[in-house]
Order: sequence, then structure tokens, then C-alpha cells
Amino acid sequence: MASSLLSGERVVVALFTFRIIYSTSLSHLYESISLSLLFLFALFVEISLESSPSHSSLLNTRPGASSGVLLGAVSLPGVMFSRMILNSRAVSLNQVGAEDLEYLRLQYWATTASCFSVLVYLCFILCHKFNQSHLFSLHGYWRNKLNIGFIALCAALFCVSTAKSFSGRYTTLLLFWVLVHGLATVRLIQHVLYTFPACASVGEALLVTSGLVIYFGDMFACTLVKIYGYVISTEYGSIHYGIERDEISTIIQGVLLGLLLFPFFFKHVTLIWQHITNSAYSEAREDHQRGRAALFYVSLACILILIVPSWMQLVHQFPAHPLLWVFNFVFSEPLKRLSLCIYWVFVIYASVLRFYNISKSSKIERILLRKYYHLMAVLMFVPALILQPKFLNLAFGAALAAFLMLEIIRVWRIWPLGHLVHQFLNAFTDHRDSDLLIVSHFSLLLGCALPIWMSSGFNDRPLAPFAGILSLGIGDTMASMVGHKYGVLRWSKTGKKTIEGTAAGITSVLAACSILLPILATTGYIFTQHWFSLLLAVTLSGLLEAYTAQLDNAFIPLVFYSLLCI
Repeated sequence: MASSLLSGERVVVALFTFRIIYSTSLSHLYESISLSLLFLFALFVEISLESSPSHSSLLNTRPGASSGVLLGAVSLPGVMFSRMILNSRAVSLNQVGAEDLEYLRLQYWATTASCFSVLVYLCFILCHKFNQSHLFSLHGYWRNKLNIGFIALCAALFCVSTAKSFSGRYTTLLLFWVLVHGLATVRLIQHVLYTFPACASVGEALLVTSGLVIYFGDMFACTLVKIYGYVISTEYGSIHYGIERDEISTIIQGVLLGLLLFPFFFKHVTLIWQHITNSAYSEAREDHQRGRAALFYVSLACILILIVPSWMQLVHQFPAHPLLWVFNFVFSEPLKRLSLCIYWVFVIYASVLRFYNISKSSKIERILLRKYYHLMAVLMFVPALILQPKFLNLAFGAALAAFLMLEIIRVWRIWPLGHLVHQFLNAFTDHRDSDLLIVSHFSLLLGCALPIWMSSGFNDRPLAPFAGILSLGIGDTMASMVGHKYGVLRWSKTGKKTIEGTAAGITSVLAACSILLPILATTGYIFTQHWFSLLLAVTLSGLLEAYTAQLDNAFIPLVFYSLLCI
């Protein structure tokens, strides 16, 4: 019984949480308490959920996958906490103002509230199901009462910790803002699990929905601040939304929100178009598809060229249209940036053409074929991150926007690209993808991009931006290849991960760090991290890759980044 409760993934998450809490000072006491409570509550919910044999059908999650509740609930708050620790060092060195730290504190509490609210929602689903199956059972009655009591205790302690952290004139307003994030995340995860059934585990859906709510909640608050000029004061300092928000982050945020909201917009535009043309509809099917495609591309252009840039101009005051600003930015250093673009095009063309032909004619397992793309990410992103980090930030945003547009075209089967895109992407899918939603390429891109985006501003940990590239491009790739070819000793009887593969992954990341650090030193970076903490970060992320059944491209870079920051 104890061995089933203490699974490898849970032990790694427990060590990850303990490492973050151990690295904090008394100034973050309430945040440490809240993260501990979140861990215990998530562990309780995960054990309860996985003890139910029908939890996949109950929540429309991916069949056969573990729930991943604990990992999904702790990962993003852990990232926010580690960034808060990093900014505390910056404040002590007078590198940033106290308002930056307070802004991250609010982001941490909003993230924690989002995850906590989803856990409460899952508990109520389980209690409702348990009441139906044990309607006349005395044991079931008292067990349900104990569950509700535990939920109430965690909720009360969480609210007290939040209120203590924000003692000041605007405590009620801040608590309301945090609560809104929680309710929005619950509503969004309901929509995601209903709209895309069997496409994700609970933990993966929780990570995505809480991240989206935090990201676009920040965008909404920044817009309100620009319009009304609100500045909130707390006991520790002022909170300014959108501090030092540069042009690139504004452009990426606006484009991503526009693309994510575009399906809702296009759905209503299509309904209006069909209503208008229904009475006179006598077209052939092909003409109808072309008309729908034309409507799609015109609507998309309207969103990206007119509506989204208008918001960008509101929150940042660009000197020209944002698209012109991008053009001017690229050509401000034409030799370096255009040369980098040519290099990327060459690597992508050669790699995709080669790997696609192999996937059609070879018996190589898809999991190994996909790891070649991880190596391609190393070839593309490491030189750019060292030489042109700002341009790489913009390029990541452009690539993510292109992926979103192609996925929308594939899902909606928009003529003439829909079928071709589906056929191409289907050659690289695995058991975690489905015909309804293909997420592997998104997770790889975001796994490499997020540590780089989060490292903008003050950063005294030069390896932190490389967290995704090192853990996915090198560690995960070497673990899979060595484990597949030479692995004998398995971590578990039912799993495929081997001890040899994990050891190869950890060793390769440490070797890459030892090569990368002297190169970074020549560009002005100073290594301020102890080798023991680096070894611990690499080992824990390697063990997570070995034990987790979740989408490792999404979780491993976040865990590795968090451990590198502290």
C-alpha cells in the first residue's frame, strides 16, 4: 500500500517542492506555507482520483494515463516561487525595485489560487460520485465528511496565508483578483476537457489552463492600468502591472491572445455567413469550402492586422504600426539576423525533409524519430540564444503563432491546407496526441521558449534560459536513445524507462553545462551557482523524465528552470 502511494513521480515532486521551500527566507513564510498546503492537497486529490477506476471517463481525460494532478498543481506555482526568490536577490543587490517583487508575489498567489480552485472542483466531483455509489453506507458517509473537512481546512489556511501576505489597504481587492483567477481557471479547464475529450490528463490540462489564465489575466490588468492608471500599494511596496514591458513581449502576448480567441470569433462569423447564404445556397461542395476558406483568411487577417495591433498601441505606444516595428527590428542588424534566418531555414528544410521520408519508409520507432527534432532544436536555438537572444524571443513568438494557425487550419479542415497539414503532422504523433488535437510540437517549442522568455530582465543564473534546450534537446534525447539501444534495468516492471537511459541523460546534460559555461563566460556571464545545486537540478529533472507519464516536454523544462533559479 505504501509503495503504491509513494510512486516515483510523487517522490520527485516532493523533493522539488522541498528544495524550493528550503531555499526561501522568512520574508516568504506565507508563500512557503501555501506551497506546502498546495502540495498536500494535490497529493490527497491525486490519490483519491486515481483510486477511482473510472476517473478518465469521469473527466474526459486521456485513457490509460495517470491523473498527474500533483505534478500539474505544483509545477507552475513552483516556477513563480523560484522567480520570486531570484527577484529577492535582485532587490537585495538594488538591481530591480521592490515593485517588481510585489508584482511577482501577486502572480504567485494568482497561480496558486488557480491550482487550488481546480483541486477543490475535483474534490467536489469525487464527493458527488462517492455519494452516488455509497448512498446508504455509514463508512462512506463519514469518509465524505472527513474529505469535506480536509478541503475546508486547506481552504481556510490558504485564505489566511493569502491575506497575511497582502496586508494593506487593498487586501480585499487583491483577494478578489486572486479569487477571479481561480474561478476563471475552473471554468476554462471545464471547457478544455469538454471540447477536447481524451486529449490530455488532468495535470496537463491544469498546467495549460492555469498558465493561460495567468498570462492573459496579466494582459487584462495591464490594459486596465493603461486606461485608468491604477497602482495598488501593499505593506511591502507598490504593484505595477506590466513593469518594463518591452515591445517584443507585448507583440507576442497580443498575437497569441488574438489567435486563441480567433476560433470563437470565426465560429460566430461562419454562423452569420451560413444564415445569410442559406436561402440561396445552391453551390457545389467544393465552392462552399472555398468560400468558407476565403472567409477564414479574411477574418484572420482582420484580427492580426487591425484588432490585435490596436491593443498593442494602447498598452505600449509603438512609434509605428507593430508590424512595421517588427520589420525595422529585424533589419536593424540585417547581417546577423538575416543570416540566422537563413541558417534556420536550411536546418528546418534539411531536417524535416529527411525525417519525413524516414517516417514513411523506415521501421524506426516514432519516439526515436521525434528525438531528432529535439536535436534540431539544439542546433537552432543554442547559437541564437548566445548571439541574438532578443531576436530569438521574437522568433519563438512567430513560430508559436505559426503553429497555432496551422493547428486551427488542421482542426477546421480549411481548404486547401487543412488535409495536407493533418497528413504531415500525423507522421510524428505518439500515444499522447489524437486526431482532434496534436500537441507534441507545441510542447517542444514552448518547453524551449518559456525558460528564455521568463529569464528576461535580471538573471544571475546564466544556465536558466537554457533549461528547456538542455533538458529536452540533450537530456531527454540521450535518455531515449541510450535507453532504447542499451537499456536493460527498468525503473518499474510496467514502464519502458531504463536506469541506463536516465544516467545517460543526466550525464549528457552535465557535460553540456561544462561546455556551455566557458562559452557564456566569454560573453560576460558570471557563473554564480554552486555545482552541487546544479547537480541536484539536473538529477531531479532527469528522474522526473524517468518516472512521469505526463507530457514531459511541458513539465521537465519548468522543473529544471525552477531549480536552476534558486
